[in-house]
Amino acid sequence: MKKIINQTDDIVIQMGKGMALAHPDKIEFEEKYKIFKRKTINPKKVALISGGGSGHEPAHAGYVGTGMLDAAVAGDVFASPSSVQVYHAIKQVTGEAGCLLIVKNYSGDCMNFDTAAEMAEEDDLKVLSVYVNDDVAVKDSLYTIGRRGVAGTVLVEKIAGAAAERGDSLENVQLLAQKTIEQVKSIGVALTSCTVPAKGTPTFDLGSDEIEFGVGIHGEPGIERRKSMTSHALAVEMLDLLIGELGLTDEDEIVVMVNGLGGTPLQELYVFNHDVRAILSSKNIHVYDTLVGNYMTAIDMAGLSLTVLKLTDELKALYDAPADTIAYHK
Repeated sequence: MKKIINQTDDIVIQMGKGMALAHPDKIEFEEKYKIFKRKTINPKKVALISGGGSGHEPAHAGYVGTGMLDAAVAGDVFASPSSVQVYHAIKQVTGEAGCLLIVKNYSGDCMNFDTAAEMAEEDDLKVLSVYVNDDVAVKDSLYTIGRRGVAGTVLVEKIAGAAAERGDSLENVQLLAQKTIEQVKSIGVALTSCTVPAKGTPTFDLGSDEIEFGVGIHGEPGIERRKSMTSHALAVEMLDLLIGELGLTDEDEIVVMVNGLGGTPLQELYVFNHDVRAILSSKNIHVYDTLVGNYMTAIDMAGLSLTVLKLTDELKALYDAPADTIAYHK
């Protein structure tokens, strides 16, 4: 294993410190509980908190800032943050308006975020939650009951963050986050495995001519192992699934996110985006905006995911609202 690290047990701490040093105007990092916070907290607005295992950078610390999250809680690599970590994040950023937890639908995350919310409620803090389940690949996995939460989480954070920033109530921020969850779907494909530093070897093996279609962001199995295919063929298969799930027609407007999983060159992401846009154009489905880059990764996995958000007028206005974070600007 070749990685630019020191010891495997201090990767998250050193990453957090390095991120805060690089962006001192936007975030601060609390080492004890591995919490990334906005440099300035507004106690009068609804606070937004997300998080999860590390290894998915820039998620979620990269989305802490104006128009998105107030805090992100980092677990160890591919491991949920503890309920104590999440509880302390809630305590540090939540005012009278309350707090919304945006949780990816993994069993450990759901359990620990829910426990933290109960702990905070005992302190008379108002906390609500939403659970993102945008991955259409599989219904259940070793990590989940129901569908997994993947790159679509970033768009949920964007919409909910805009609602919170404009002063919406906690209940309305939750409602808009849930509406976004219902309108966003994703599917991923892996060309190689990722390598968790503590393990030092690939999570799974793929033949030189194989891909994992429907892979999860921790290397979980997808729909099936397939032979390698062209970018265009991949785009056709992935879009067929997403269009069917969302029931898209030529009357719809969408946001497209082509997300790298950590080890894929931008060159290839743009080639894939070219094919996606050509297919959507042929179906007369209007693309309102396109995002291409690394938004939610799987350490060093080669591959990508495709996310589609079906817009309504309400969601479009919030999507267009300003945001200023390390990894996302609007």
